Amino acid sequence: MKKIALAAALSVAATSAFAGGAAEPMADAAAVTESSSSAGGYVVPLLLLVALALAASNA
Repeated sequence: MKKIALAAALSVAATSAFAGGAAEPMADAAAVTESSSSAGGYVVPLLLLVALALAASNA
């Protein structure tokens, strides 16, 4: 009976010791920014404008 009580006391003490223990700090991942090409947002509208101009000149 003493062994069971001792085992229960040790298990309670062991779990409470790890409950608020010091943990390794986790570093945040570095922010990754995507760089786009200088003409990335202008290519499609420019092509549409050229297509509309060609369609208007043929009509």
